Amino acid sequence: MKILGITGQSGAGKGLACRIFARYGIPSIDTDGIYHELLLQKGTMTDELVRAFGQEILNKTGTVERVRLAQAVLGHADTDARLHTLNTITHKYIMAKAHELVQSYKDTGARAVLLDAPQLFEAGIEHECDLVLGVLANRETRVARICARDGIDRTAAERRINAQKNDAFFRAHCHCILENDADEAHLESQIRTFLKNSELGL
Repeated sequence: MKILGITGQSGAGKGLACRIFARYGIPSIDTDGIYHELLLQKGTMTDELVRAFGQEILNKTGTVERVRLAQAVLGHADTDARLHTLNTITHKYIMAKAHELVQSYKDTGARAVLLDAPQLFEAGIEHECDLVLGVLANRETRVARICARDGIDRTAAERRINAQKNDAFFRAHCHCILENDADEAHLESQIRTFLKNSELGL
């Protein structure tokens, strides 16, 4: 079974790409979703995050509050170092669960599975993938999508975007780029072309 990494900036449309791949029998593992589930649990990952970023990242229930954690990591002079610390702490927990899911798909005979990972390169996940796909969209489109999806203002959306790799990085490091500036049909056309040209087939 092939493991395909899929990554890109916030608001680029990785989730939509994964839903389209699912139509062609290729499931996806949402590492961001795993991460958010882990944040809702009290455990060793939470303990490590508190040691790194302080008690103020916790809510009243003693679990990590995503907004507070983002404030502790983003928008600082040393944001790159803070992101590295965050990724170093969370990667091992996320990938342990992801590996369980990969095995379950392998057991059911899937020909490939997508690892949907926004921080794929930062966490070193590309080394676990047979191929890496990048989903890109222009900045204004991403800002609009993030604001609508997450209910945040433009400043917060841009802060998130500024903390991520730029287009040039993904074009240089991904095996295939999917452009998602247009409609869903355009993205699906690119995915169909990718599948036809790969050994996976339609």
